[in-house]
Amino acid sequence: MISPLEEKLKTYFEDMVVFKSPDQVKFFASLSLPSFMRDWLVMKFSDPEGRIDTDEVASYVRKFIPQKEDWEKLKYAMIRDGKVVKILAKVRVEVDVAKRKVLFSLPDFGFPKKKYEAVVDDAAIKGKEHHLLRPGDVWGTVELVCEPSLGDKGSVMKMISFKPFCPYEVTLDYFCDARQYFTTEEWIDVLLSAVDYNPKGFDTELQKLTLLTRLTPFVEKRLNLIELAPKGTGKSYIFSKISKYGWLVSGGSISRAKMFYDMNTKVEGLVSHYDYVVFDEIQSIRFTDEYEMRGALKGYLESGDYRVGNHRGVGEAGLVLLGNIDQSFMDVNRNIFSELPSIFRESALLDRFHGFIKGWDIPRMHEGMKASGWALNVEYFSEILHLLRGELVYRAVVDEIVEVPPNADTRDTEAIKRLCTGLLKLLFPHQRSPESIQPEEFVKYCLEPAKKARRIIKIQLGILDSEFRGKDIPDIRLKE
Repeated sequence: MISPLEEKLKTYFEDMVVFKSPDQVKFFASLSLPSFMRDWLVMKFSDPEGRIDTDEVASYVRKFIPQKEDWEKLKYAMIRDGKVVKILAKVRVEVDVAKRKVLFSLPDFGFPKKKYEAVVDDAAIKGKEHHLLRPGDVWGTVELVCEPSLGDKGSVMKMISFKPFCPYEVTLDYFCDARQYFTTEEWIDVLLSAVDYNPKGFDTELQKLTLLTRLTPFVEKRLNLIELAPKGTGKSYIFSKISKYGWLVSGGSISRAKMFYDMNTKVEGLVSHYDYVVFDEIQSIRFTDEYEMRGALKGYLESGDYRVGNHRGVGEAGLVLLGNIDQSFMDVNRNIFSELPSIFRESALLDRFHGFIKGWDIPRMHEGMKASGWALNVEYFSEILHLLRGELVYRAVVDEIVEVPPNADTRDTEAIKRLCTGLLKLLFPHQRSPESIQPEEFVKYCLEPAKKARRIIKIQLGILDSEFRGKDIPDIRLKE
C-alpha cells in the first residue's frame, strides 16, 4: 500500500517520481548502469504502478546501451555494411597536439586498442566542447562510422555526432517551492529515497542527517570535506553513482596535471570540469609529485584558483577525502588522520578542509536500507543538486542571519558558513529570504551540524600542531 508521503510525492512531483525496489536495483546492477541511468530507464518503460517489463528494458539496453560482449558485433556491422551505429555510451576525448587530431575512446568497451584508431569529426565537437573536452568520461549518445584511413592502410572509426545525456528540462523554482508542502521530517525521507535509501532502514535522525551531509558538496561550490567510516557504509556509492557531475579517484596515483592543468596538452584538469572530486580509499592514493600537489592544493582549497607554470586557472569543484577507519580509532579526540597520506597530515593543508563527517554515525548497509517505494528519480534529483550550486541567495541569507564574533578565525567562519549554506539548500530550499527562516530548525539542522563538522577539523589540527592546541571554533550564533 502506498504511504501518505508517497502520495504527497506523486502529487507534487508527478512527472519525476519512479518506483524503486531492491529487485529492480539488482536487475539494473546486472546491466552495469549507474543509478541516474537506471531511473531514466524506469521512467521510460514503467507502467502507472511503477512496474517494468524487464525483457523490454533489456532489449532496449542491448540495442542502444550495448555491453562489452556486443562490441565486436557492432564493429562488424560498421565494417561489413558501412552502417552508422548509434549508441548511448561513456566517452573519453583527448587532443593530440603533435598529430593535430582529436581522439576518442569508449572505456566500457576497451576501445581502441591502438592509438589513432578512433578519431572525432570536427562537427561532433562544435558546440559540445564543454562536455567533450573535459578530463575523464562523459555519458552521451554517439554516432559512429568506420571509414578508410587517409594515407594509411586499414580503416579508422570516426565519431560523427555526440549528444550529451541530459534527458530532462528541470525547473529549480518549482522544486524549491514544492518543499513547503512537506514537513522537515518528511523532506529528510524524500532526500534519502531520492539517493536510493529506505528511510525506514535508519534507527535515528542523526544517522539520516549524517548520510545527507555527504550531499553538501553536490550543492555548494568548493566545499571540502573529509569522511572516515567503517567499510560498507556506502561512501563510494553516493559519490560515484548518483551524479554525472562528480569524479571519483579510487586508489592508485594522481598527478597535478590530471587534477589541475596539463602543460603538454594545455587541457584543464578535474577541478575545472566537475562539481566535486573525490579521493576514495585515500590511504592508498599516491601522488606523482607530492611537493607539486601540496602547493597546488593549498592555493586551490583556499581560493579556488591555481597556477601551473604560466597558466592560471579557476575551478569550482570541492575536494572530498574518503577513507576507512577501524573501530578502535573512532574517537575525534585522538589522531584519526594518522593513516592518511603525509600530504594531508600537514596542518596548513588540513585547515583548508571545511568539515569532517563522522562516517561511523551511518549504519552499515543492509537490505532494509535499500529504497522501496515511490521516490524522486536520481537523474532529476542530481540535476536539481547541480543547479542549486549556482544559487547565491542562500549564502546571502546565512550571512544576514548569523552573528560572527569580531575575533573569529576567518577560515573557521568561512567553513561554518559554507556548510550551513549547503545544508540550507538541501533541507530548506524554499527558505530564500531571512524572513522565511524558521530559527529553531535552522539552528538544529544547519548551524549546529556545521559547527560540529568544523569543530572536529579544529580538534585534529590541535593534535597535529601545537599552534592550534586548545583553540575552539568561534561562537557563531543566530542573531537575536
